[in-house]
Amino acid sequence: MRSVFLFSFSILWMTAMLCISCRASATEAPDGPAGTEDLPSAARAVEPSIVLSPRMPGRLSFAGEEVPLQMFDVFESLEKELIVNAYLHSSTMQCIKRAARFFPAIEPILKANGIPDDFKYLCVIESSLTQAVSPAGAAGFWQFLKTTAAEFGLEVNTEVDERYNIDLSTAAACRYLQSARDQFGSWTMAAAAYNMGKAGAARQVRRQRVSNYYDLLLNDETARYVYRILALKVIMEQPGTYGFTLQPDELYAPIPCDTVKVSTPVPDLVKFAFDHGINYKTLKIMNPWLRETTLSNKRGKTYRILIPEAGFRPSVSEMLDEASIRKIESTQP
Repeated sequence: MRSVFLFSFSILWMTAMLCISCRASATEAPDGPAGTEDLPSAARAVEPSIVLSPRMPGRLSFAGEEVPLQMFDVFESLEKELIVNAYLHSSTMQCIKRAARFFPAIEPILKANGIPDDFKYLCVIESSLTQAVSPAGAAGFWQFLKTTAAEFGLEVNTEVDERYNIDLSTAAACRYLQSARDQFGSWTMAAAAYNMGKAGAARQVRRQRVSNYYDLLLNDETARYVYRILALKVIMEQPGTYGFTLQPDELYAPIPCDTVKVSTPVPDLVKFAFDHGINYKTLKIMNPWLRETTLSNKRGKTYRILIPEAGFRPSVSEMLDEASIRKIESTQP
């Protein structure tokens, strides 16, 4: 009986303390953000979010060709893409970071082939400077389809896909852009043709009887295409103006590499990687154009394989021998 009494008393005491605590909470003024949860919405302090219209440039050119911003449709089309990309924070920031690594490889190839430097921004809008693959099967930084890649000198098969080789695909893009420039007479139309194809661009020129990009009525994607290039150019050349404040050490630096020339078959690229002080993962990061663990190279072609400088990205582990692999495989649950 005594234990029952003590238990009942304890319950009553705890209930009383809880009631006192609740009343105190109800009468005391909240002293932090958590205290505003039960207040009417009108009583809560709201910090307004300031959203500004991106600054429009007074004048702008693409590949040395003036953009007619005095035309209302041109002005508004560019402003639309500036708004989209200035507030597409995570994607645009990553493009700015990657550009510090990859533009130094792309720019000299454009220059050597006589292609204006602004076309590096075409590469940005095509792939965000990643080895992307589109639903249509376009691949790499420059988003070549297999047929177009072969037409412009890139090797594409099960073991080698040079669409993923930054240097070679950039050179192939230069050949395409120069041929489009020769056909249409302007770099702006060459950019449009890169998106919709030269045949498609030529059909619209014939149909509408004008050859200026800014005067053509095009499909939605191509109608936005050049403006997207321009928007990324404007933002990436002045990131701070559009809210992207990055310090130099926050950008992705180029990876220092040595080049190994290979003119014979490589039956085991995993072993090849370890023989050069790295692992297969690092080999593929630096050479995504290698699509298998072997390189047959039946034609004796000379390939240039990039290897990070010694010590830059060593393998954490040693290469496993066959016995170790079999042991792992045999202990499956």
